Amino acid sequence: MLHIRVGDLLFQARFEDQLAPRTCAAFRAILPLRATLLQARWSGEAAWVPLGDLDLGVPVESGTQRPTPGQLLFYPKGLSETEILVPYGATVFGSKAGPLVGSHFLTVVSAVERLPELGRRVLYQGAMGIYFDL
Repeated sequence: MLHIRVGDLLFQARFEDQLAPRTCAAFRAILPLRATLLQARWSGEAAWVPLGDLDLGVPVESGTQRPTPGQLLFYPKGLSETEILVPYGATVFGSKAGPLVGSHFLTVVSAVERLPELGRRVLYQGAMGIYFDL
């Protein structure tokens, strides 16, 4: 299980090794990870973790554009920068370059009911620190 902390909000997520084995392995290798969580600009009810030029050397695996709340997507650098999408409501993944498809590599399995609160905080309070660790 992966632990995700945003302020006082704690979540546990399951690695989706069957859907995105290369992405999961590469992400495990960079843990722990501290980053910034921002409100997504084009994807609807989602936040995102910009990772800039980070290259995990993985392609999109079992890609999706419409994740449900708690289905985290990893997008390797391409039309947009490398990022993690964190859906907390209705989401259609996109960027200023257009629609995007990401690898569903994590699923939130505890405190799912707190995802709307996460979204409210990011939307109204702005950028927040996010911490991923095993």
